[in-house]
Amino acid sequence: MEKERRVLTVKELAVELGISLNLAYRQVREGNIYAVRCGDRYLIPKAALDKYLSVK
Repeated sequence: MEKERRVLTVKELAVELGISLNLAYRQVREGNIYAVRCGDRYLIPKAALDKYLSVK
């Protein structure tokens, strides 16, 4: 049984929202979508994506 992941990468975020990778990075860097910086990567909790979508 595969455990569901609780975070998304920026690339996965872009695919999920149907936006370009550059726009996804911009939204994360500007703080519009909450993300955790982990080394040189951003990880977006799925709860943050759900919150972002419920506000829009």
